[in-house]
Amino acid sequence: MPSKRGTRPIDALRNVEIIPGFHRLAEGSVLYRAEGTVILATASVDDQVPEFMKGKGEGWVTAEYQMHPRSNPVRRERRDGREKPLGGRSKEIERLIGRALRAAVHRRYLGERQIVIDCDVLEADGGTRTAAITAGWLALAFAINTLRRKQLLDIPVLRDQVAAVSVGYIDDKPTLDLCYMEDCAARVDLNIVATAKGALVELQGTAEQEALPRKNMDEMIDLGLAGTQTLCALQRETLERAGVSLDRVLRS
Repeated sequence: MPSKRGTRPIDALRNVEIIPGFHRLAEGSVLYRAEGTVILATASVDDQVPEFMKGKGEGWVTAEYQMHPRSNPVRRERRDGREKPLGGRSKEIERLIGRALRAAVHRRYLGERQIVIDCDVLEADGGTRTAAITAGWLALAFAINTLRRKQLLDIPVLRDQVAAVSVGYIDDKPTLDLCYMEDCAARVDLNIVATAKGALVELQGTAEQEALPRKNMDEMIDLGLAGTQTLCALQRETLERAGVSLDRVLRS
């Protein structure tokens, strides 16, 4: 069943566990668990770019996102791409993840190659799109390190770290990192994508009930930025545990 917050403070993230290199065939991968939400993110390198990018001397980063049939308490029918096109929600999330991760890359230094980030939701308990972005950046960083280790890249190509988190306005208080039950109860649900330097990449927010004053929205953004900073620290720790120096993939 979807979880409740329990004793977790309203300004605290869910417990995060990250297993790097979970998928042995992908150039970069992580299994990312934020309590009840579990994402498998893989990064695959293709030595050619999409048709619309050919001849520009730049690389491309894109994403695909899907839910495992048993990612929710009741099994969903498996999607067949020939018969059941990707739903509007999943397509919108794919585009969000792609935009977020392209913001992290100097594409002109990537060369004419494409990196595809596949985000598969194995278990869903709220915040799947934000978890996919945070996990997707790690998979991307590991893939870029693989390219450098194989001497296919000679300079760092990442601009900055990128992480994302949800913030809700519940019981007249901003609340960080919503599980499913909290998301359903939130007066406002806000997704924040930001860099390690604190720059905003994207905000997605909607007042489901009464409109929210600007000062309260600012409080939510501040709380979300604090959360993304903590997630960026976890990304750095994950790379270091795996023996990857952030300086080797990050171009200041």
